[in-house]
Amino acid sequence: MHSRNRQVPPTHTLMALDAFARLGSVWQAAEELGVTRSAISHRLGTLEEVLGFHVVRRSGKGITLTPRGRRYVEDVRKSLELLAGAQDSQRAAPVDGLLRISSTSGFASMWLCNHIGSLVAQHPGLSLEIITGRDLADVSLPDVDLFIVFGNGEWPHHVVRHLYDVEFEPMCSPALLSMQGGLDEPADVLRFPLLHLRQPDDWIQWLAACGTGWHADTAGITFSDMMLVQRAAIAGQGIMMGDEVTCAAALASGQLVSPFSVRVRMPGGYYLVRDRRRPVTPAMLVFTRWLDALIARILAELKG
Repeated sequence: MHSRNRQVPPTHTLMALDAFARLGSVWQAAEELGVTRSAISHRLGTLEEVLGFHVVRRSGKGITLTPRGRRYVEDVRKSLELLAGAQDSQRAAPVDGLLRISSTSGFASMWLCNHIGSLVAQHPGLSLEIITGRDLADVSLPDVDLFIVFGNGEWPHHVVRHLYDVEFEPMCSPALLSMQGGLDEPADVLRFPLLHLRQPDDWIQWLAACGTGWHADTAGITFSDMMLVQRAAIAGQGIMMGDEVTCAAALASGQLVSPFSVRVRMPGGYYLVRDRRRPVTPAMLVFTRWLDALIARILAELKG
């Protein structure tokens, strides 16, 4: 058998690259892996020596992935998932105990509640307590292990893990499409009540992207909870702004449809946040891995 003399990069260097690529900074990668920032930089340097090419570009502003590094990290993630799966199959130790999760009410009611049973099925000894925060970016509740929040990713004194960015698009009930002449052009939405969460910023941004202005007297209904916005849209009470992830169940069941292809990127995204002082438990690890895998699968299905 002919074999090639290839050096396999050490696993800890691959983990450093994966963490840096996901989290976007050396200090966050160091926090997640429990090492120093210099250790992350050293591991990336070691990886480049083994590979023979640069995976990151270093500059005065910090470091970023090179184009080749971005391509390589996709293969690294697949390899790490295979290794994690092999390890899990050989490790029968159950994960149990109580895990307290705080989530935005919309994400919890429209998405998390539709999937959380699969985690419990995998770990029947795990007790989950899910509560909703006071606002979209609240990470102040005591005795909470993990927070699922919406914001700009800046929570001092916390370990921050990016889940996904949000792109909004109009959604409505199928029945509404045939009412009052339907929805042929973006400006047609102004004939219907526009449903929004607290502020109409998302509608203002979307209408501007379509070349249509927002009017102060535009008919609309404001809600304090995203689930209420969705329920009103399903009931045909108006048109909402939603994203494909949190509204995936309603879209898949046909309760909601998206009449236009124009989407707007919101200045924020969903993040999984942990107080830096709180020790990481096996329950926190399995939830994080479960959430990452599920969101990655859903995003891949939406793209594909």
